[in-house]
Amino acid sequence: MGKTLAQAMAEFEPGLPLAVAYSGGADSTALLLACAEKWPGRVCAFHVHHGLQAAADAFEQHCREFCARLGVPLRVCRVDARHAPGESPEAAARHARYEAFQGLAQEDAAPGAIENIAVAQQADDQVETLLLALSRGAGLPGLSAMPAQWARDGLRYHRPLLDVPGAELRDWLRARGVAWVEDPTNADEQFTRNRIRARLLPALAVAFPQFRDTFARSAAHAAEAQRLLDELAVDDLTHIGLPPQIARLQTLSRARQANVLRHWLRRAHATVPSAAQLQELLDQVAACTTRGHRIRLKVGTGFVERQGAVLAWYNP
Repeated sequence: MGKTLAQAMAEFEPGLPLAVAYSGGADSTALLLACAEKWPGRVCAFHVHHGLQAAADAFEQHCREFCARLGVPLRVCRVDARHAPGESPEAAARHARYEAFQGLAQEDAAPGAIENIAVAQQADDQVETLLLALSRGAGLPGLSAMPAQWARDGLRYHRPLLDVPGAELRDWLRARGVAWVEDPTNADEQFTRNRIRARLLPALAVAFPQFRDTFARSAAHAAEAQRLLDELAVDDLTHIGLPPQIARLQTLSRARQANVLRHWLRRAHATVPSAAQLQELLDQVAACTTRGHRIRLKVGTGFVERQGAVLAWYNP
């Protein structure tokens, strides 16, 4: 049935001082309050004003008032999180948040050097992420859902609540008489994640009461399998070279070619090919048996092309 907030916090031992990503919603309110009580004077809050809805100013004001009552320093960053044509709104907002967190962590006003940030995704968010990945036909990286820890831009991020159901957090806040804000977009079922939350999670709770735990185990298995594939890709890259030499790439099985090319594009160029793009690239690699064979394919956000004996990726 998942963990309680108290259990999750007992196991959570990040580096201090700690920043908590605080939106004003129930999950981040519970995390901020629990962290502030466990490490008094060593916690600050980061709030990102996305500027995407009229209620954003009210969210910021709520956060300021709550942090003032709590005695927790609050740092606010206003960003333009509007998405570009062809970019998903969720991806644009996520990118803007990471940039904001990096800037906030470097502010002199923050208490000490902030290197650790806690974010409040919980067990229901993890299930939603896994179901979204399944609905999109994702591979192992998507099925691995959200990691409990990861590093980005010199910062260490933590998700200590991934085993705690959302209802447990809300019950904990109500018992303490603590208010939070509700994002009105969370009820808009034009977004797939909201439809999953409103329709699928209640049905899963009836049909499979332990679904949060079992789904979490499946995600963990997928993550473990992906780590093995990453290790294999690193070994294969030492053989085929960087950038990948076509002749050496052709000595691998098609599955290993796909794995190492996906790894190369993701790690070296921060781009992810679609399934169709990757299959076309593999076909072109297989057909590349003469000096005159030309490869230039749209892959991810740029192009893969043949440059002599190797493959190169560029973003024009």
